[in-house]
Amino acid sequence: MRLSKAFIPTLKEVPSDAVIPSHILMVRSGMVRMLSAGIYSFLPLGYKVIKKISDIIREEMDAIGGQEFHLPALNPKEIWEATNRVEAFGDTMFHVKNREYVLAPTHEEIMTYHAKGVLKSYKDLPQIWYQIQTKFRNEPRPRSGVIRGRQFLMKDAYSFDASLEGLDESYELHDKAYRKIFDRCGLDYFVVGASSGAMGGSKSEEFMVKSEAGEDTVAYCSSCGFAANVEVAPSKIERISRQNESKEIYEISTPNVKSIDELCEFLKINERETAKSRVYIHNGQPVLILMSGNDEVNETKLGSILGGEVRPGHQEELKEITGADAGSIGPIGFKHRIIADLRLKDGNNLFSGANKNDYHIGGIDLQRDVPNLEYADLRIVESGENCSNCSNTIEVFKAIELGHIFKLGTKYSEGLGAMFLDENSKENPIIMGSYGIGVERVLACFIEQNNDENGIIWKKPLSPFDVHLIGLNMKKEIVVEACESIFNELSENKFDVIFDDRTNVQAGFKFSDADLLGMPIQIIVGERRLKENQVELKIRATGERINVGINELSSKIKELLK
Repeated sequence: MRLSKAFIPTLKEVPSDAVIPSHILMVRSGMVRMLSAGIYSFLPLGYKVIKKISDIIREEMDAIGGQEFHLPALNPKEIWEATNRVEAFGDTMFHVKNREYVLAPTHEEIMTYHAKGVLKSYKDLPQIWYQIQTKFRNEPRPRSGVIRGRQFLMKDAYSFDASLEGLDESYELHDKAYRKIFDRCGLDYFVVGASSGAMGGSKSEEFMVKSEAGEDTVAYCSSCGFAANVEVAPSKIERISRQNESKEIYEISTPNVKSIDELCEFLKINERETAKSRVYIHNGQPVLILMSGNDEVNETKLGSILGGEVRPGHQEELKEITGADAGSIGPIGFKHRIIADLRLKDGNNLFSGANKNDYHIGGIDLQRDVPNLEYADLRIVESGENCSNCSNTIEVFKAIELGHIFKLGTKYSEGLGAMFLDENSKENPIIMGSYGIGVERVLACFIEQNNDENGIIWKKPLSPFDVHLIGLNMKKEIVVEACESIFNELSENKFDVIFDDRTNVQAGFKFSDADLLGMPIQIIVGERRLKENQVELKIRATGERINVGINELSSKIKELLK
C-alpha cells in the first residue's frame, strides 16, 4: 500500500472529545471517525485490523465445532416480548416502525427461534452456532470511543445441549477458545466471576483488561489469581466485635445530622459503632437493609438474594414507610423485613436512625432488639481487604470487559417453546449457553495496552502492516529506485508493507506519522546509507535502530517479526 494513494487521514492534534489513549490514537491514526455520539465509521486502516481480529475469532470458533450464521439486526418485537426482554432492556433497546420492530442488542431470541422445531431430538444436539454481527444499544452516555458505543460489532455464540453435563462441556470449550483468541491477539487479560444481568442464567464469567477507561470494577488478588466483578465479589472483612455488656437503647437528639460521618462527628464515635439503614422496595414491599458505617450496598448481590423486582425506595416514599426521611431511618420499630450485612452479625451497642427526623437511637443490640433479623453478604468490597480465597490483600480497580460467557439454562428455550425429545421420548426445553466478544473492544484494548507518547505500538498478528517503508527524499532518483525495489521484493516475499512515498512531506512528518501508525518495523531509506548499500531499521516497540544491508533485508525482517 502506497501512503500517497491510501486514505489514512492522520491528525497531529488530540481530538477534543477523546480522553482515553485508544480513542485518541484511533482517531489520530485515521482508523475511525465519529458519525454521531457512540456511532463510529471504521476507515480502511481500522477495518483492516477488525478483519484480522474477526478471522482469529472465526478460526478458534470453527475449531470447537462452531457454525457461522448471519442474522438480521432488525427483529420483530414480538419475539423479544416472549422472553420479557423488551422490558428488561428498557430504554437501551432501539425501537423502529411504530415500535413493531427492534434493533437487536444481542441475539439469544433469534437463535432460539431458529432452533425451535428444528432441533427436535437429543440426537440433534449438541450444536454451537455463532455470528459476527452489528448490535445496537441506546447507551444514554456513550463514552471512551468504540468501547461503549450505540452501535458495535460483536461475536455472539450460542450452545444447545440436551443435559446440564453437555452445557458444562460447551461452556468449557468456549472458555478455552476465548483464552486462545485473546492470547493470539496479544492481550494481557484475566477472567472474573460475574453477574448474568439481563441475560439471565447461572454461571457467568467475564474476560477483562485492567484500564482506567473501564466501565466495570473488579476485585483482584495477585497472590492467588482470584478475580471477580465487584457486583458478585464476596466480602471477607472482619465482623464488628460484640461487646461484653449491652446497653439499654436510648434516643438522642441529632439536629441536622443526616450522614454517618456527621453522626460520628456529632457523637464523637467510630463509624464501626453505627448501622446505616437503606430502604428498598421488593415486589412492592419495603425491605430495610442495614450496613456497617459507610459500607455501600451491593445492589447486584441484594437482587440475587431477594429475586423478583428490587429498587431503592424513593425519597417521597420513605416518610410514609418509616416515619422519617433519609438519614434518620433505623431498624427499631420498622415493621417490615430487615436484612443486615454479615459484618454486623449479632452486633451490639450500635447507633442508627430512630425513624423520627433529627433523632437517632444508641445502645442497639441486634440480637435483642431486632427480632427475625436476617443476615447476608451485601457489601461492595474495597481495596485492602482480605481475599476470600487466600486471605491476602485484594486490589479493586477499573477494567474493560472483552468477552462474557453465560450458562443460560432454559430461560430462552422455555420462553420461545424450543423443545426436544430425550431418550425416553419425554419433551424437555433445550439447555443453552451464550458467549460474546466485543470485536471493537479487542482492538481498543490492544491499543490501551500498547502505546507510548508517540502513538500505537503494533504486534503481529493484529498489526495492519508488517513494515513501514519510509523514503526520506523521494525527489532523489537513488532513493526512489531503492524504495521501489525494496517495496516490490518485500511484497513478493509476502510481507505486508505500507510505503510512505509522499514527495511533498518533510522527513520529520514522515517519522511522526510512522510512530503514530506504529507498525512493528520501520525501514528508513536515505541517500547517505544507500551509498553503502544499506538501510536503517527501527524497531517500533523499543526504538532500537539497526543498519542492514539491502541484500539481507528480507531475512532480517523475517527474523525480527518472529
